Amino acid sequence: MEKPIIIDPASIDLWWKGVQNKVDTMLSRGIELAPHAAQSGAYDGLKLDQWISGFWPGMLWILYDLTAEERYKLSAWEWDTRMERHLLEDNHFHHDVGFQYLPTSVLKYKLTGDMDGRRRGLAAANFLAGRFNLAGQFLRAWNRDLTGWAIIDCMMNLSILFWASEELQDPRFSQIACAHADTVIKHMIRGDGSTCHIAVFDPITGELLEHMGGQGFAQDSCWSRGNAWALYGMTNTYRYTKKEKYLHAAQQVAHHFLSSLPEEMVPPWDFRVPNASGAPRDTSAASIAASGLLELAEVVQAEDANKYRSAAERILKSLSERYTAFDEPQHEGILRGGTGHKPAETNVNVSLIYGDYYYVEALAKLQGWKHRVF
Repeated sequence: MEKPIIIDPASIDLWWKGVQNKVDTMLSRGIELAPHAAQSGAYDGLKLDQWISGFWPGMLWILYDLTAEERYKLSAWEWDTRMERHLLEDNHFHHDVGFQYLPTSVLKYKLTGDMDGRRRGLAAANFLAGRFNLAGQFLRAWNRDLTGWAIIDCMMNLSILFWASEELQDPRFSQIACAHADTVIKHMIRGDGSTCHIAVFDPITGELLEHMGGQGFAQDSCWSRGNAWALYGMTNTYRYTKKEKYLHAAQQVAHHFLSSLPEEMVPPWDFRVPNASGAPRDTSAASIAASGLLELAEVVQAEDANKYRSAAERILKSLSERYTAFDEPQHEGILRGGTGHKPAETNVNVSLIYGDYYYVEALAKLQGWKHRVF
């Protein structure tokens, strides 16, 4: 069955040039801190121990892989060295080491054979495995006194455990990843494919205590970026394991995400917020879902593959035509219209570095990029 054409190659080339122009502008001013959000100009910067610290260098490594231009490699090379220093010296340990070290150390190792990248990636996987709660069968989120919390975002961190299992031929990492994914299926994905953000367990007994809205509107709502994390994360879990229950979960979530989208294919920040048509959009949720749908299209039969790929392309077309800031040289972000944390009223209607990253990743896949980060 032929693939339907939603986006013509000339448009992809044009958008890719826009991406390069944005990245080159950021490179020209020098980036020391981790870009996070941009309102109307330059990205702000966070310390490199934050969860978003891998996305900017991840974009550089993707561009290097597709263009072979040394400036991207040179700018990305020391990033994971600096990240590791923060991790060790500041002791800011958390569950998001997959987001941090997959687009940096692990991809660096895959592209260049750098053994320090491999070492850092394996150290991150070891650390994440150490957060596994045996009684509850989940990876603990965050720190402080939140010892029984698990979040939907962590589905994307599982890939560093699967990679470590393959790299070391050690099944323990993948066993932990699968156990967490099973818990997500049981307690965090609802029957209609919607998802909750936070599940709270008794850390001693493993008993489920409650669900929490987190960055979503309410306990029983569906935060759209969380739904996208689950879609992409379950697809990755199936790709690594070939177990049908994970493919079923990925499709279940994908169908919910797609059926809940408005006509323009960019979701509100929560699918169940009152007056969703007037609610802030989240372009980061859209770009994450688009990249995940392209991945899902690679592991299903042709008829379903065309549906998922077409949906991904429609999302990317809408993002590119309605939300990119390619014609705004003073604005560093690629995608406008991201929503970071609406309940806290922080970073609403801004550019978000993870939205930009997954947009770049998805465009790279449309151009035939073969390496994978997650």
